[in-house]
Order: sequence, then structure tokens, then C-alpha cells
Amino acid sequence: MTTQRIAMVGFGAIGRSVFDLVADEPRLSITHIIVPAGNEENARQYLAGRPDASAVQVVSAVPSGQAKPDLLVECAGHSAIEAHVLPSLKAGIPCMVVSIGALSDAALAEQLEAAAKAGDTQVHLLSGAIGGIDALASARVAGLDSVTYIGRKPPLGWLGTPAEEILDLHNLKEKAMFFGGSARDAARLYPKNANVAATLSLAGLGLDNTTVQLWADPAVTENIHYYEALGAFGFMGVTLKGKPLAANPKTSALTVYSVVRALKNRVALIAV
Repeated sequence: MTTQRIAMVGFGAIGRSVFDLVADEPRLSITHIIVPAGNEENARQYLAGRPDASAVQVVSAVPSGQAKPDLLVECAGHSAIEAHVLPSLKAGIPCMVVSIGALSDAALAEQLEAAAKAGDTQVHLLSGAIGGIDALASARVAGLDSVTYIGRKPPLGWLGTPAEEILDLHNLKEKAMFFGGSARDAARLYPKNANVAATLSLAGLGLDNTTVQLWADPAVTENIHYYEALGAFGFMGVTLKGKPLAANPKTSALTVYSVVRALKNRVALIAV
């Protein structure tokens, strides 16, 4: 199996963690790291002196021509999809996307599909911070009746969101639900917390037919994801208490591991 040449968009906490975790895989070669113009030096400093990074180029645009990668991995946030993923798909480069919440914009989802079709390639939406996506997508084949997602965080975990206008997050004594509605509205109002709900929607009933509840709960100390699905297959309920990424407490460590798993599956003799 040939080595996969990978361009990674974004080199923050997720990108750096992914880089470190695949560095020992000989059939995965991160050849380019793409960051906004002017931020190249920060990435170069992180890579400085590392023997596994000696051939990595830090650039501000996806390479083309003979330097064109075999795969593009987006780890940079919603804006990177329009800036880098769409043109890469049109150029025939398969892409992996972490920032699923961006697809709450139906127009962007349609653009991704059109770009992949134009380039005769594929965009892989990663599972990120949630598990059981394979089972949910399988259940959809037989028909789903309902999918409900419930997200709980400590009250201060919702600072900087519209929840502040609804609840006194600094003095909350009992758990309280501050949002109930569709996954599309949840993604619109809480874009930084939208990836899990958007992922479930795309695997299941869609953004408008997936129910979301968001809670602030002073009794919990970590982010808790729970969802349940009912359909012809039966019933499933999945709970995940994700530990944060050490380099960025606002990011689930499982998000990084989902990227690493997807990358290693591309070169594994047995992919699971």
C-alpha cells in the first residue's frame, strides 16, 4: 500500500495532536500544514527540531500540481470549509471534515456535494466527539422514527453563548434546560457546540427532524452527550462523557482520536 500524502488545514490543538499521533505511521505522511497567512511561524516553531517534521511545509494555501496531496484533512473551523475544502474537492482531492456544525447551513452541504461531484471524489464527515454513528446510520436504512440529542455541561461551560441571557450561569443551583428545538436551530444559536448535533442529524433524520435539548447542570463536571433513536431496528441510547483535550479544554479528546482513526483506516490492511 502506498504512502498517503496529507495536507492538514489548521494547526491548533486538534491539528497538533493529530500530527503527534500519526507521526509513527510510515504510510501516513503529513506533507503540508495550511494555516492563515501570517501564522506560519507559529507552526514552524512547533515543528522545529523534530526529525519527523523535517520535510513538512507550512503554507497558506492547498498545494497543486505535483505537490497536490492525496488527502486534505480539515481541523481548522467552519471558515476553512469554504476557503480550502470546497476548492480541494473540485480539484479532485478527497477531504475529511471535522467541523460538521458548519453543515447546519444547508447551502454549504449542497456546495460540498456539488464540489465532490465536480472533482469525482468524496468528502468524509468525521464522527468527532460522539460515538455510535455507524449504528445510527445503519438504523436509518430500515427507517428511523425519532432521534433526540441531550447535551449537558457545567453552567460555566455555556458562558459566551445565548444561554447567558436565559440563565444566571454563575449562580445556578439546579439543572435547567435553556434550549429545546431542532438541530438546525441549535447549530444556528450555538455554533461552537453544534458539531455533535449536526453529526447525529446527518447520520439520522436530518437537521430539521432531529430534536435537541441543551442543559446547564451544576451537578456535572464534564460535558455529557446522550442521544436516543427509535425506529424499525428497535431502540438505542448512547451516553458519552468525554474528557477534554489537554491542550484545549473546550475540545473533546475523542475528536482528535476520530481523525486519527480515519487516517489510519485509509492505510490499514484491516479497517474497522
